[in-house]
Amino acid sequence: MKKDERGQSMVETALLLPIFLLLLVGIIDFGKVTYSYAHLHMAAQETVRVASFGESDTAIKAFAQNYVHLGDKTKLQIEITPNDITRKSGEYVTVKLRYPYQFITPLISKIFPSSFMIESDSTIRVE
Repeated sequence: MKKDERGQSMVETALLLPIFLLLLVGIIDFGKVTYSYAHLHMAAQETVRVASFGESDTAIKAFAQNYVHLGDKTKLQIEITPNDITRKSGEYVTVKLRYPYQFITPLISKIFPSSFMIESDSTIRVE
């Protein structure tokens, strides 16, 4: 007697396909977070380099907003310490950049808050 097993592969596919898709989207999410952090880190380094030349805070913020290409530029948070009024030659200046990241994976977006903040900062001496 021969058993009919024609529907077995369809059932296995229906059970495993959501897991594989979730894994694939999770890998894509992880890659996007890694890229966003690397890009923000490079932007912080280049922005603090501009700050080391004695530029004003508005010029530094404009440079950072033009340099970062992660999406909506208005969501980029830029913190410069100390400000251009108290900043003197020979002191250190720190630029901290923050950008919110929204996960696309359904399971990860439930675990982490609605907007996961990617942060990077860099410090250099003012010339």
